[in-house]
Amino acid sequence: MMKRQKRLVMHVDDDSAIRNLVRSALERAGYEVLSIADPTTANATLLDTDCRVVLLDVDMPGINGLDLLQQIKNQDGGVQVIMLTGLVSMSTMLQSMRCGAEACLFKPIEDFEQLKQALTEAFVKVDRWWSSLQELSERKNRETASLSR
Repeated sequence: MMKRQKRLVMHVDDDSAIRNLVRSALERAGYEVLSIADPTTANATLLDTDCRVVLLDVDMPGINGLDLLQQIKNQDGGVQVIMLTGLVSMSTMLQSMRCGAEACLFKPIEDFEQLKQALTEAFVKVDRWWSSLQELSERKNRETASLSR
């Protein structure tokens, strides 16, 4: 039986007011939120945690969110990333999606339902990913067992 993964969300944004607002709303909705102010530490933090869903700002000092998105996807394509940006443009949205983002939502957040829906969809993908890995492991175990008979 597959165990349900905890609903941990890493939120990377250099704006403390946005981080606090998002943390508060998501914690009320039942998520655990790991807030990161310095985007240059996000990849190392991902490696140190079992976080599978990331909310990512685009316009940040140190590293652009789109570049960070590409780094995250190169490191682990199974991590689901939702862009959360004040750069409201078709170009930002399309570039985010091309780089592997699951969704691109715009700040200021007036209604958290859209964000919660995007997170629900991201966690469905994470659960499917874990389920596929578990099935693969079980198949390999059965193959190994049948070969050793």
